[in-house]
Amino acid sequence: MTQINEQQTYYDIAVIGGGINGVGIANDAAGRGLSVFLCEKDDLASHTSSASSKLIHGGLRYLEHKEFRLVREALAEREVLLAKAPHIIRPMRFIMPHQPHLRPAWLIRTGLFLYDHLGKREKLAGSHLVEFDPHTSPLKTEITRGFEYSDCAVDDSRLVILNAVQAREKNATVVTQTRCISAQREDGLWNIQFENEQGIYHIQAKALVNAAGPWVAQFIKQELQLKSQYGVRLIQGSHIIVPKIYDGDKAFIMQNDDQRIVFAIPYLNQYTMIGTTDREYLADPNNVEISQQEIDYLLDVSNDHFKVQLTQADIIQTFSGVRPLCDDESDNPAAITRDYTLALSQDHENDAPLLSVFGGKLTTYRRLAESAMEHLQKFFPNAGKAWTEKSLLPGAENLVSIDGLVLEIQNKIKGLDHETASRWAHAYGTYTWKFLNHSTSVHEIGQDFGHGLYAQEVDYLVDQEWAITSQDILKRRSKLYLKFTEAEIQALDEYLLELHERRLQKDVA
Repeated sequence: MTQINEQQTYYDIAVIGGGINGVGIANDAAGRGLSVFLCEKDDLASHTSSASSKLIHGGLRYLEHKEFRLVREALAEREVLLAKAPHIIRPMRFIMPHQPHLRPAWLIRTGLFLYDHLGKREKLAGSHLVEFDPHTSPLKTEITRGFEYSDCAVDDSRLVILNAVQAREKNATVVTQTRCISAQREDGLWNIQFENEQGIYHIQAKALVNAAGPWVAQFIKQELQLKSQYGVRLIQGSHIIVPKIYDGDKAFIMQNDDQRIVFAIPYLNQYTMIGTTDREYLADPNNVEISQQEIDYLLDVSNDHFKVQLTQADIIQTFSGVRPLCDDESDNPAAITRDYTLALSQDHENDAPLLSVFGGKLTTYRRLAESAMEHLQKFFPNAGKAWTEKSLLPGAENLVSIDGLVLEIQNKIKGLDHETASRWAHAYGTYTWKFLNHSTSVHEIGQDFGHGLYAQEVDYLVDQEWAITSQDILKRRSKLYLKFTEAEIQALDEYLLELHERRLQKDVA
């Protein structure tokens, strides 16, 4: 949680929600010279934005629903984001086993031709037909051919956090564990009230952006006491993580009898991530968990395709999130549009504007933010121009190659293992040097919590990346939660508590 500056009480834009859309808009606005305040009720990326399939992709299956505008924009954004953040985004090849009874080969070839040519493709290779060797293929022997194409993998929660870091570098105020409890229009401004463990705060803002994700419509109704222009359909997507079921760095996209697709994706070198599902979700978005039906579904799809047969006992971890999609009254959850809708509302001409974000996907967050600023442009005629397309995200500056950076880190920090150096390079890029300081060996970087997590990194995450709890660090900033034991988590919790108390004493002094 960042301390709220009680001296600054007026902002151009207040953003509610610290997921990818909220931080994307905050970052874009701050870079145009506007004063920005963003609050998140939990941790950054703690809900939908960290529960994705970890892909930057055009959305091949969206072509079947004729979502050509969305696919074209997403395909173009793959290239933009790959250039902006090569440390957390990497190209990945996808293999689609051909199941003739589900989709004819000509239909898939047509879709892949469009996929190759709808958007500007400079860095990524095109698609082609593949034949499987029954002896070496991880797929069942009856699956003899398929198609291969390109998309990208991403560390989703780091994408959120790096945008928040960049927004702060451009003078935005970003606070976590802080809930907006009310906002009212008055004299052409928004009077906004926030609450956190330190108390209640008030600010004023010229414009309010509602990027509350699954809570977007609820926020309008409850905290703003207004009527939402659109409804929201909450669609649950769940994944399972299992030990690696095949070698290599390619992902598989598996067709299923219900016309849905499921990915099997190499994850963190040791695992395979399988997902996602599509089911209507009607309960509290704070408490979404995988259902037994979803577990069975994902296991069945995997077992229908791969030689390695999985049971529930093989599942190491699961995660679930809800996608807040704009309600287009579709009967099929898989067919509801993944496109975004931005709703700008003013009851009267001189009212302070409210911009609400419905829907959207990780891949198109940057374009969504640009579109949001286009909607708000008339209220801020002196704001700067669009800037995010060519700018690098934090850690990509002066990054020649990831492999080169890994080697440089290992040469600098004597005794450091390759796995940790690689994790740092991929998570922080050149910002790794911000927490290594002048250290020259593992004995100088503080307490070792296990699995390559040292105190200097923990301190950096608390100081610079809004981390408070062990889960903030292990789940959303390092992905080490899959390795940590309960005893190791407890040791980290104790360190964080001591760190927090030391800072409180320092503030008092």
